[in-house]
Amino acid sequence: MEGIHLLGEWYGCAADTPEMTRSASLRALCVRLAEASAMTIVGDSFHQFEPQGVTGTVLLAESHLAIHTWPEHGFVTIDVYVCNYTTDNTAKAEKLFRAMQDAMRPQRTKFQAIHRGGSDA
Repeated sequence: MEGIHLLGEWYGCAADTPEMTRSASLRALCVRLAEASAMTIVGDSFHQFEPQGVTGTVLLAESHLAIHTWPEHGFVTIDVYVCNYTTDNTAKAEKLFRAMQDAMRPQRTKFQAIHRGGSDA
């Protein structure tokens, strides 16, 4: 089983945006951008922390998007994982990741791409 796992740490995100502080807003963004990236959504779960911050996942037929916000630090972690079982979904994953980054507008980023599985799996 082959796949790509894209991991991001985003620093300097605007702390007062609804996507950073409210679960409904972050969920709407994630679902909209996953659909725009031609992903197949099979479910989602988002949790609102008090007084702020959100943890969320969008379950995809291709695998998942997970995101966590810390508005008090302007910090976001994100991962997008897709498997490439019957088709190569790498471009979809990259499109979703870039769209999320564009929406959250970090001032500084860390990025990793991990190739998972393969012939030695």
